[in-house]
Amino acid sequence: MVAAGVIAGTQAVPVPDGEIIAVREAVVDVRFPAGRLPEISSALIVGRDNAEPLILEVHSHPDPRTVRTVALSSTSGLARHTSVRATGASVCVPVGDAVVGRLLDVTGIPRDNGPALPPETPRRDIHHPPPAMSVETGSTALFETGVKVLDLLTPMSHGGKAAMFGGAGVGKTVLIMELIHAMAAKYHGLSIFAGVGERTREGHEMLTDMRGSGVIDHTVLVYGQMNEPPGARWRVPMTALTMAEYFRDTQHRNVLLLMDNIYRFVQAGSELSSLLGRLPSRVGYQPTLATEVGEVEERIASVAGTAVTAIQTVYVPADDFTDPAVTTIATHMDSQIVLSRQLAAQGFYPAIDPLASSSVLLDPLVVGEEHCDIAGQVREALARLKSLQDVIALLGVEELGTEDRRIVIRARRLQRFLSQPFSVTQKFTGQPGRSVSRADTLAGCRAILAGETDDWAESSLYMVGNLEDARQKEQTARQAGASHRSASEKGKGTS
Repeated sequence: MVAAGVIAGTQAVPVPDGEIIAVREAVVDVRFPAGRLPEISSALIVGRDNAEPLILEVHSHPDPRTVRTVALSSTSGLARHTSVRATGASVCVPVGDAVVGRLLDVTGIPRDNGPALPPETPRRDIHHPPPAMSVETGSTALFETGVKVLDLLTPMSHGGKAAMFGGAGVGKTVLIMELIHAMAAKYHGLSIFAGVGERTREGHEMLTDMRGSGVIDHTVLVYGQMNEPPGARWRVPMTALTMAEYFRDTQHRNVLLLMDNIYRFVQAGSELSSLLGRLPSRVGYQPTLATEVGEVEERIASVAGTAVTAIQTVYVPADDFTDPAVTTIATHMDSQIVLSRQLAAQGFYPAIDPLASSSVLLDPLVVGEEHCDIAGQVREALARLKSLQDVIALLGVEELGTEDRRIVIRARRLQRFLSQPFSVTQKFTGQPGRSVSRADTLAGCRAILAGETDDWAESSLYMVGNLEDARQKEQTARQAGASHRSASEKGKGTS
């Protein structure tokens, strides 16, 4: 029953049942009688006693009687000579309103202990081709995230693609979760989250948090977990894309598609490539790296004014940004958000490197002259601070020239102002999350660059929302300082 739910279509000419002749982890070879073989990308079903049927996807035809397949779930206990049934159709997953608020696996089966999906739920082939270039539409309408450093230096558009590059532990997943909150709160839109190689703990925490905050009512979660075979992790982006395309094409709804972590999709492809017997390419990656990434990225597009906006996290192995997987993914992106381990170590969250991050939308024709001018001044000040770091460490700020000292003072305040408390971290920090409009972000940066905060304490600008929040924090600190001095003077007078 489960297998029948994920397969759609009928065979024009039935293919006789085959039998398994070899199992190499997630790759299974199946032999059929002489004659017609199942087509590439079609699904096969292996019945198993006391277990869910195993879905295999045909990858290639090594010889006239054999197909090489990729398993979408565990092959543990699978034996040779087991009977295999050809379906004559590709894997199809449920789409539409029935999947909203649910957590599903790569084949569209609910895994959240909830009720089964209604039998009338529409289904769609996961290998749906990308839209033709003639029907794609572009958009420069800005997608405001409420995250200051993103909206200022790496603006995103509806229908655009943004990637967050960073090593382990620099805050990629936290930033993704905050953007889901922003989408639900600001745009009341639909989010589809693809957990590619997620840890079981992370998936459970995300589901619990979303249920607690009510965000789950506007979100679809699709998981291929780290403990699952590479076939599941390899096809999870396709499943999530298929659901997003249905909402875009049929219901004409704007969708925010989030993938965490698209690098693990590449990693799963690399594992399968070795098992499939291919010779490795650069740094051991699969020779089809560019093709596989392109098949996913080219399906993310806007059609007839309805947008799929994609934000993807990219793990950077050993913080090496020249890694072939990283550079291949980067070529498809409009905005590149680089997370810095150094900033994370200093406590600046989100730890986005303002100098390494970029966006093609940071253009006067898109965001306006004022935005571009302020962003340029902010980058210039932060670049000057970085170039003077060694001098400051050796001699101190006091030894700098007047102009450099003024730039450093303002750059340090900008650095702190671009930090921000998140809603998703409130339970850890106790500090309420803050979402800041683009106008407030520009106003705050403009005031700092003009010197309005030169006599403020740097701590007043750290982890706040807009400039008014910082002003109140500064006034509170000054009042507390005045009260403390007054109490000290009274104590001295009494003694």
